Order: sequence, then C-alpha cells, then structure tokens
Amino acid sequence: MPFENRSVTMNVFFRGIKILIIFFLVLSLSGVLVYRFVPVPFTPLMVQRVAEQAIGGEKMHLKHQWVSINHISYNMILAAIAGEDSNFINHWGFDFEAIQKAQKHNKRSKRVRGASTISQQTSKNVFLWLGRNYVRKGLEVYFTALIEATWSKKRIMEVYLNSIEMGDGIFGVEAASQKYFHKPASQLTRNEAALIVAAFPNPRKRNPAAPSAGLLKHQQIILSNMSKMEKIEL
Repeated sequence: MPFENRSVTMNVFFRGIKILIIFFLVLSLSGVLVYRFVPVPFTPLMVQRVAEQAIGGEKMHLKHQWVSINHISYNMILAAIAGEDSNFINHWGFDFEAIQKAQKHNKRSKRVRGASTISQQTSKNVFLWLGRNYVRKGLEVYFTALIEATWSKKRIMEVYLNSIEMGDGIFGVEAASQKYFHKPASQLTRNEAALIVAAFPNPRKRNPAAPSAGLLKHQQIILSNMSKMEKIEL
C-alpha cells in the first residue's frame, strides 16, 4: 500500500476513535446527570438476571420498587454504612486506607476481602456489567469519580439502596423489606436492617428471613458497628 494511502487510513482510524471517545464521554456524563434527579428504572444486572432466568427456562421474576430516601428507615442507612463503608461520609469515592487493609488481609488469608466503597458499588450497579477485568475496573473508577463530583452523598445512598441486588430477583430495599419482613422500608428496625446488609455479599444464597448462624454472626458485627457510630447527616 502506498505511503499516502496508509496515512489516510490511519487518519480515518484515529478520527473514528476520537469520535467514539467523545460520544462515550457525552453519553456517560448525560446519564450520570439525568440519574442525579431521575429514579433509576433498571440496571444492567437486572437485565442480566432476567435473561439468565429466561435462558434457564425459569419463570421470569423481578421485584424492584423505587422509594425516596425519605421513605427508607434511618436504620437501613446506618446499617449500610456500618457494614459496607464506614468512611462513606468523608471519602471522595475511594477509601485508600480500607484498600491497604484489604490487601494486607488478602495476603494472609484465603478469604478475599473487598474494599469497594458505597460509591464504587453504586457506579457498578447502575452503569456497568458483571465481570472482572481491567476495562471494567477503569470504567468503575471513571463513573465513581463522576457521581462523587455531581451527586450528593444523600443521592448516592438513595440510588445505592434502590439498586443493589438483595435476593433472587429482588432489587432495592423496598422490595427486600416487603419480601423478608412484610413491611415497607420506612419501618425497618435496627436488627432487620443489619440482617439485610449482612446478606449483601451473597444475597441470592443468604436469606434475612431465615438467617443462618453465619448470617446472624455478621449481623451482630454490623449492629456493634452501628452502636459506635454517631448520628449521620447525609
């Protein structure tokens, strides 16, 4: 191929890459800004779970009901912070102290401990797909930075508690509260909220309505952490 033709081909290629990057930046920023105000109707994981049910020949089921944070018990907010991200109010999306502790723990133990903040989990739940690779991790960092820069902590918590998977086909705290305790999320007690959060690491196998010994032990740790925390203002 003549040098001039190769040069033209490369110019077209890089121009296409530039357009894709600009398109992604505009689309992602627009999505983050819209979800700053608008309830998140569904997430990629919700779509994936329904697809898995259909492919597996199961009856498709999905329970998800968005509720304002004003209709979520303070006990649930406190339990989420106590169990998942004790430094939520103070960090800017990433808790580097928790990351260092997790790295030290993982070197000594076969049980891997994560250090994702509530902000990181929210970015993954709302904008990304399941999986573990460098591309997804990079996008997680990008979206976490975006929501921390454009959303309030109150909004991050609201989206988090409305979007997280809390059981088989169950997403969000309102659906979980109705399923496990037959009451609205606004009426969750400290014990109930701590049980729901204790199930977060493996929500499709852990049942807050029929807790195992391990789940009850995790609940007590969360309750202990809650009792040590001062009142939180989001």
